[in-house]
Amino acid sequence: MDSDFPGEMDSGTAGAHGVRGIRIRTAVLVTALAAILGASVGVLGGVAFSRDGYRDASPEAGFARDMSSHHAQAVEMGMLTQARSTDPEVRTLGGDIALTQHGQIGIMQTWLRDWELLPTGAQPRMAWMGHDSGHASGWLMPGMATSADVDRLRTATGRDFDVLWAQLMMRHHLGGIVMAEAALRLSDDEQVRWLANAMKTGQQSEIGALGHVLDRNGAKPI
Repeated sequence: MDSDFPGEMDSGTAGAHGVRGIRIRTAVLVTALAAILGASVGVLGGVAFSRDGYRDASPEAGFARDMSSHHAQAVEMGMLTQARSTDPEVRTLGGDIALTQHGQIGIMQTWLRDWELLPTGAQPRMAWMGHDSGHASGWLMPGMATSADVDRLRTATGRDFDVLWAQLMMRHHLGGIVMAEAALRLSDDEQVRWLANAMKTGQQSEIGALGHVLDRNGAKPI
């Protein structure tokens, strides 16, 4: 059987890649299914939330708003793998990340509607985490790629794309985990905690897969 990767692989190496690929796909599939299940739970749970709702400055509202924006960039970067990469592992991982995080955005936006809050609020980014409210509006959230980073990614091809994408996405996930951990620390809402924990678990698994992409390409995280 022809290899999907440059060069020949012996049966042992091919088997290792196969097992690793199954593990990657299984991890992201579990996370995606959790997001779909959570959407249903979130809609039903929102009925109970809407009786009292949350204040505009609450950790729950801040988490839903900021993490939605954070996820939106991951969705964009994940979708770029479909157009820019020829590596099957990168394309699969990128597509799964985009699908999962898009689903999670839907859950959080449903919460905001049920809480009768707007998608954006008066609070500065990350204020719900106790960050200095004096940050300028252009201040990046943890792990976010700069506009220059994303521009580079949009024009990169081949190995250069795969390496830059894995580096940026790994940093992005690490920042997302920081935000999820803050939500777990600051909120006692069961639905918010459930989703934050699902994000943390899923992104930790994907970081391992991203590290494998870098290892295969002789590159390191940034």
